[in-house]
Amino acid sequence: MKARLDLRLTQKLVMTPQLQQAIKLLQLSRLELNQVINQEILENPILEDSLGEATDEETGASEGEIEKKEERDEHAETADSGEPVSLEGDGLDLKWEEYYFDDDRESSGGSSSSTQEERPSYDQTLSKPISLVDHLLWQLGLSAITEKEREIGTAIIGNIDDNGYLCSTLEEIGETVGSTALQAEKVLRIIQGFDPSGVGARNLGECLLIQIRQLGLGGSLVEGIITSHLEDLEKKRYPQIAKTYNVGVDDVLRAAKVIEHLEPKPGRPFASSDNLYIIPDVFVVKSEGKYVVLLNDDGLPKLRISSFYRSLLRSKDKVSDHTRTYLEDKFRSALWLVRSIEQRNRTISLVANSIVKFQQDFMEKGISFLKPLILKQVADDISMHESTVSRVTTNKYMYTPQGILELKFFFNSSLPRMGNDQESLSSIVVREKIRKLVSDEDPRRPFRDQEIVEKLKAEGIEIARRTVTKYRSWLKIPPASRRKRVF
Repeated sequence: MKARLDLRLTQKLVMTPQLQQAIKLLQLSRLELNQVINQEILENPILEDSLGEATDEETGASEGEIEKKEERDEHAETADSGEPVSLEGDGLDLKWEEYYFDDDRESSGGSSSSTQEERPSYDQTLSKPISLVDHLLWQLGLSAITEKEREIGTAIIGNIDDNGYLCSTLEEIGETVGSTALQAEKVLRIIQGFDPSGVGARNLGECLLIQIRQLGLGGSLVEGIITSHLEDLEKKRYPQIAKTYNVGVDDVLRAAKVIEHLEPKPGRPFASSDNLYIIPDVFVVKSEGKYVVLLNDDGLPKLRISSFYRSLLRSKDKVSDHTRTYLEDKFRSALWLVRSIEQRNRTISLVANSIVKFQQDFMEKGISFLKPLILKQVADDISMHESTVSRVTTNKYMYTPQGILELKFFFNSSLPRMGNDQESLSSIVVREKIRKLVSDEDPRRPFRDQEIVEKLKAEGIEIARRTVTKYRSWLKIPPASRRKRVF
């Protein structure tokens, strides 16, 4: 082939840095956006956080007030340097340190001999909850065992999970500390006698056996059921268990009641119970009979361009060409960030308003009136692409009259209803109906999945049994055999 030069005019989509930044900011959560803004403020001298700041001109302070403020600042600088400060009218010479009271002074009025450097820091005075591992190591330290056994015990405790179960084999632990599985088994028996009862078990059966033996029920019907008939107990096969042990069904029911009060997860009392707080990105409030969407910008930095660097850019002789190039680059970067954040806020507001328009009945009446909704419906309503709507609804939360909900919550599939004139139902509404059916059922005769299908069909909802099974598993509702109660 013969090589040649050719000019062609084509069109193609190019991802500019501004567009890339806007897309990146759009999918960030509120916390991530806050971190990005704070990082930009640290790296870009052009940007300033105007939150809570106000100049003397903005506050309208008079010249006399400004002069008094400058005098107070001078006094503060003198006091900070440690020099005596003369207070007019009092005739006292005070030092800066004397403005603070000594919290460690005794109630009798005597001065403390300890200096500020000797006192513990604030972090050292904070308490933290005791973990399961710490609790077990404390008990191990009180045990009368050899140093080798203490080393094995430490390795075993390190392999106990948050639920209190041993998640490693004794052979693996023995290889780690250079001991045999028999030695590790001996130390494990010691740890299984620690508090909480049942800790260090390798499975549910062993956990329950440890607890009933500590209750003095070894060799009883309870131990026999746990050892050999846990599956029968789970499926409520009480007559079969009674026939095996030649006892009455009432005896089996009493034993089952004892087992029911045992703790299947010994580490539960030491589980962390830290509360996770969600700050909504938008608020939906009712004003004059209409629902209004308000963006929540509380707590986010208020960005502005520094007036000092702006004046430097306007001047021609004060800065060098190299400095001017650097400042212009940072100025463009700051403008891109501010505009991207404004674009992000506008897009979130548009999507939120569209969701409220589609789900107005839900806002007013509750979850039973949630309508089926897909991304394409909102995208067509606001003339945007589905991918943009998907990014906006990721990790964003809305405060509504029905509670704080993720924006993704409002998008769900639909299930048809019997009759052509009937509107489709949201899958979330159907799941809520299943949950209510199960909560209202007779525990002696719980509904099977097919019975739930028939009851939903009676309400005009056409649904398959496998769909009911899937929704039930999403709701973490066990099957009918496990929900049955006979006492």
